[in-house]
Amino acid sequence: MVPALVSPDSFKGTFGAAEVAAAIARGLRAGGRDAIELPVADGGEGTMEVLIGALGGEIRRVTVHDPLGRPVEACFAILSDGVTGVVESAQASGLGLVAESERDPIAASTRGTGELIAAAAAAGVDTVLVTVGGSATTDGGAGALQALEESGVSPRLTVLCDVRTTWEDAAGTFGPQKGADGEDVRKLEYRLDRLAEVAPRDPRGVPMTGAAGGLAGGLWAQREAKLVAGAPFVLEAIGFDSRMRESAFAVTGEGSLDHQTLQGKAAGEVATRCRQAGVACHAIVGRNRLEPFETRILDLSTVAEATTLAELEQRGRALA
Repeated sequence: MVPALVSPDSFKGTFGAAEVAAAIARGLRAGGRDAIELPVADGGEGTMEVLIGALGGEIRRVTVHDPLGRPVEACFAILSDGVTGVVESAQASGLGLVAESERDPIAASTRGTGELIAAAAAAGVDTVLVTVGGSATTDGGAGALQALEESGVSPRLTVLCDVRTTWEDAAGTFGPQKGADGEDVRKLEYRLDRLAEVAPRDPRGVPMTGAAGGLAGGLWAQREAKLVAGAPFVLEAIGFDSRMRESAFAVTGEGSLDHQTLQGKAAGEVATRCRQAGVACHAIVGRNRLEPFETRILDLSTVAEATTLAELEQRGRALA
């Protein structure tokens, strides 16, 4: 029997992509269908785990600074090629590191992310992939750039972005979820504008430069980083297309199927590639917030909801 390809993203804040894939695959196998587990990501939290799982490599741990300058243990990855590192900015600069009562959007710094990049470079890699989802910061990457300057390293940087937000929209779009009120947003916008004016390259108006509160744009403007859409990059890196074409059908998923899914999130990218290849694609999600006509845009064969691992397994079995 031709196997199914199980390629979900994480259910943010609940289950990692590998956990979701394993649960769905258990259900498929229980129903008599073989399954290949190939979790996906879009440059947000969990991307490092997905790349390590598909490509192999090792995790290194190091102490860096969190968004408020406190020591925190974080990790970076060295992929099996030995020359590519992966840094997940949420490890050092993530919103999850700061309690809601502690959130300070003006003071929050990406310094720890710069320290992680420097540590990866010091470990001998030539290129560092930087994922930028889930940050607590809107400093335009100033903290990370300072840490890199102090370290003296200059690795090639590729930034995997999960949004297309431009530099000038970073504060207004994402500042409020990081604790910024109206006055804070105005201050952050002013600061980002000043940083843009003195940068070697002006990030204003450039897609994806606003990711992680301008971290992506700061690395692009000051360190000539390459900015790429995270989902297509990850799917190419893990060999998704060839696996998908050899499958009877694909199953994807994410915590919330919504308008962001249509704008480059991993589940949307999986569905799009399946449609282009003529392979049926099913989705199992935590919540479906799309209207029926919107799910038809993705050409999903079925959409089911599941909020526990047991339910994910049940939904998988139903697809077998």
